[in-house]
Amino acid sequence: MKTFALIPARAGSKGVKNKNTRVLGGKPLIAHSIEVALACDAFDRVIVTTDSKDIADIAKRFGADVPFLRPSELAQDKSNDRSYIEHALDWLDNHEGVMPDLIAILRPTTPLRDPLLLGEATAKLTYHFHEATSLRSVHALPEPPQKMLQMQEEWLTGFFPDDPRKEYFNLPRQFFPTAYQPNGYIDIVKSSFIRTEYEGIFGAKMVGFETPYSVEIDAEQEFKYLEFLMEQR
Repeated sequence: MKTFALIPARAGSKGVKNKNTRVLGGKPLIAHSIEVALACDAFDRVIVTTDSKDIADIAKRFGADVPFLRPSELAQDKSNDRSYIEHALDWLDNHEGVMPDLIAILRPTTPLRDPLLLGEATAKLTYHFHEATSLRSVHALPEPPQKMLQMQEEWLTGFFPDDPRKEYFNLPRQFFPTAYQPNGYIDIVKSSFIRTEYEGIFGAKMVGFETPYSVEIDAEQEFKYLEFLMEQR
């Protein structure tokens, strides 16, 4: 069973400008994902999909394979994951005649990973290959969503009005099931499932893979927090 790591890195970024090439811990952000993927024995190949020649050059310098550039129309703010995965699979099939069984998506925005955990995640989906549609990494949240509030005009209200308990959002968290946050540590999809008519990439049978708490870079403050963490290390 072949597993390819696919690292998506488009040029445009509004939350953190040029985040994929911005230096974190002495190297470009994307380099962290490339290096950990190359250190993982579970991956037969490490591919970067990008629309940027600059990112492609950096990726090659750190050892990744960049066999193609992604079309710009597949690298917009509203482009979904399925579009670049399908493009990669089509290119590999048409130009090389190869088709991996699994695609492990390693987003550069979650740079701190353990290659051993990436291998464990791959083995877990391999074990459930015939029944599962995908695997998603998650970490446990300190508070369940039932304790969160929303603002309607200037009034606070809960998100679950059908809960019969008065002020259910003030109950101790132990009254609710543990909630898990997808964190981008590793998501693994099946090529055969991507080839179906289904519009998403994960399907109805997602294997959960719990990781330690992981910081995703979506805004400037998260980048600065990771800089602080790496300085402490």
